[in-house]
Order: sequence, then C-alpha cells, then structure tokens
Amino acid sequence: MRGWWHELAGLVLPVDCAGCGAVRVLVCAECRDELSGAVEGPVRPSPRPAGLPVVRAAAVYEGAVRSLLLAHKERGALPLAGVLGAALAVAVVGGGRGGAAGPGGAGEVVLVPVPSARRQVRARGHDPARRIALAAAGRLRRAGVRARVAPVLGLRRAVADQAGLGARQRRENLAGALAVRRGARGLLQGGTRIVLVDDLVTTGATLAEAARAVRAAGLVTGPGAALRAAVVAAPADSFRRIERVPRV
Repeated sequence: MRGWWHELAGLVLPVDCAGCGAVRVLVCAECRDELSGAVEGPVRPSPRPAGLPVVRAAAVYEGAVRSLLLAHKERGALPLAGVLGAALAVAVVGGGRGGAAGPGGAGEVVLVPVPSARRQVRARGHDPARRIALAAAGRLRRAGVRARVAPVLGLRRAVADQAGLGARQRRENLAGALAVRRGARGLLQGGTRIVLVDDLVTTGATLAEAARAVRAAGLVTGPGAALRAAVVAAPADSFRRIERVPRV
C-alpha cells in the first residue's frame, strides 16, 4: 500500500525536481542531462574485490545524480524509476559494445538485480534496484534489445546495514550472503546473457558477492560466456582509475 500511495502521489501532486529543486517538474532538463550517459563507461573500485565482473556506470555519483538516487531509494520518489532506468539501460548496452549486450547481439539479455534485505523493502515500501531494472528492461525492449528482469538472487542470511562500513568490512559482511533462489536456474538458461544490476557501486562488495552466487550456481557457462554488471552511477574516482590504464 505504501508503494502504491507514493506512486499515485507522485502523479497527482505538484513536485519539485528531486535533483536540484526546480519547481513543478519531476526531473528538470539539466538533471536529466546528468543521467544521459554522456560519461558512461567502465568503473573499478579501489581496491577491486576479487571476483568483481566488468562494471559499467552511466553517471557520476555526485550532485543531482546523488540526490535523484537517494530520493528514489530512501524517500519513495517512485516515478524517478523511469529516468534512472533509462540511465541504467545505457550502461547495460555500453557493457555490450563488441557484441555482448547491444541490440545486434545474439540471445536475450537478462538483468539480475541485487536484492535488498526484506526489512529494507518493508521500510522503503519498494525494492529500488528491482524497480530500476524493470524500467531499464522496458527501455531496452523499446530499443530493439530482447531484455527481461530475473530477480533470482536472495539473501540466505541476515547482513548488517552497509552504511558506514569500509571496503573490507563490507566484503566480510556480505561474504556468502547471497544465493540463487531454488527453482530459478531455468530462468537463466538458453542463450541468455546475464547482467547484474544495481543503482550504485562504491566498494564493489555487493556486486562481487552477487557474481560469486551466480557463478557458484553454474549459470555462467558456455563458449564466450562472461558475466557483466551495470549500475546507474559510481564515484568519480572509479571512472578516473579506468581512464588512467594505458592502452595496449
């Protein structure tokens, strides 16, 4: 009911831009530009956790982008899922340049969102990563990409709130916490290309654990099979670390 009410309220009540506060517009043109994918590219946390797949992000996590993501995740601004999903779709396709996930690739793209803890879903009234993933899949299909969402990952034990934890503490907190749900293997077979998705990457601990769970279930197999990840945003220094890698 809470999620339904937030969605309805966002449609009928006057709103200000969640990114910058511009009046009577959900997301202003300037803030939409921040999510346009102009800076889309590979990102890499430092230190890079073991097992982290290639990750691409559409925007830098600062300013308006940070405000938009927090408004969606923590303040129930559910209509923002559309613009955030469009940004995530850019990162998903960007991760497929060279034949892995773009419109010209073979097979189907399956977006696997990183799950939120049940208590967080109850408190927020929605699952942010899943909602953004659904919006991204819709955008991809309209662009000619066969895409769907498969929420096959779940938490198999309780984890502490990640806020305030460092990179090592986050890895320890999440180690072994995720698993592919029983009966979900059939959703990820038959030539599908799996892309792990989340709204944000910081230390990379969550995506690394998600990748471990998917690999442990034997879902990344076959010639040329590769696991990828895409997020809406990442810290600026994650982009810069990639840019400094010499070309060979």
